[in-house]
Amino acid sequence: MKAVLINKHLNIKQKRFWASVLLVQFFLFYCLSKSEVVISFCNRLFEDKKQFHQFIFSKIYFSVGDVLYVVIVLFLIIFIFNLFKKKKRQKSAISILIFFNIFYFIYQLFWGLLYFQSPILKQLPKEEITLNEAKSLSFKYLKLCIEDRENVEANKYGVFAIANLDEVKMAVLKNQNSLPTLFVQKKSTLINDFKPSLFRSVMSYTGILGYYNPFTAEAQYNSELPATFLPFTLAHESAHQLGFARENEANFIGFLIGKNSENKSLKYSTDLFALKSLLSYINETDPVFVNRILTHYSAGMRQDRKYDQIFRKKHESFLDTIFAITNNLFLKSNQQDGSITYSYFTEMLIKYERKEK
Repeated sequence: MKAVLINKHLNIKQKRFWASVLLVQFFLFYCLSKSEVVISFCNRLFEDKKQFHQFIFSKIYFSVGDVLYVVIVLFLIIFIFNLFKKKKRQKSAISILIFFNIFYFIYQLFWGLLYFQSPILKQLPKEEITLNEAKSLSFKYLKLCIEDRENVEANKYGVFAIANLDEVKMAVLKNQNSLPTLFVQKKSTLINDFKPSLFRSVMSYTGILGYYNPFTAEAQYNSELPATFLPFTLAHESAHQLGFARENEANFIGFLIGKNSENKSLKYSTDLFALKSLLSYINETDPVFVNRILTHYSAGMRQDRKYDQIFRKKHESFLDTIFAITNNLFLKSNQQDGSITYSYFTEMLIKYERKEK
């Protein structure tokens, strides 16, 4: 009986210890996120490890990161289930706390602190953007998209189709080397580590286009996406692979990767993303103008837009709402403006175009 009490007391002490360590980690990494020296160190660490990780995991044809996530979830389910068993309750609780400590520490060191890098926006003009600038640019990108659409292939239904996705991937990697040094001082690995997600069917119902795995450096994408989304999604995820953690900055770097690409599919997808971002921004104050732009879409662009709408309608579900809420909370916890951060790309685009002039 005495041995049981001693063992119970030790288990309680261990739980308190690991819970305390986790709380200390939260506070410690919050403080470290304010230090330029620490952020610089994490940048160097990321640069050192990314080529190694991409080289190792690119040799495996499936997403190792996805398998890792599945294994983690299964173990957590087992540990949580054991919390309801009296004999295993204490050890399971300790195991869960130890896991979260290790997971959180590795995540912050490998990726989390990169959210606090100096923003790219500081390199762009300071003056506020105007609605007229957005409207003017929308005409420019409408014209580009009409031209792009003439140069890409379509399926038997007249919808844009990608003839060779591997060529798009290689174009993304190649274009990383020509990114302007004003915005990018990160090294390209030129390693093709883009992989279709094992969860693609679920992703279609959540609105997730792709994601980056900071533990394996793999870039996962939803292979079920309409072709209009896919090339730019690859460019966006490759920006994460370069070391740009913020979503708005990954969009901007993805745009720089694709905007002048010799690969026609990548260029069309990128220009179309820029056009849709501009129209979303304008639509908040002048929906009539947006409708007018939409009437000037070419026949091919209208077919693509119709197919995109059918795809979204087909995959509407409660999961989309749940993901939007959780993603919003995640972004806010990493020094981003929640879901608004995606429209923030428009400001970067307009200021970049202003700077180019």
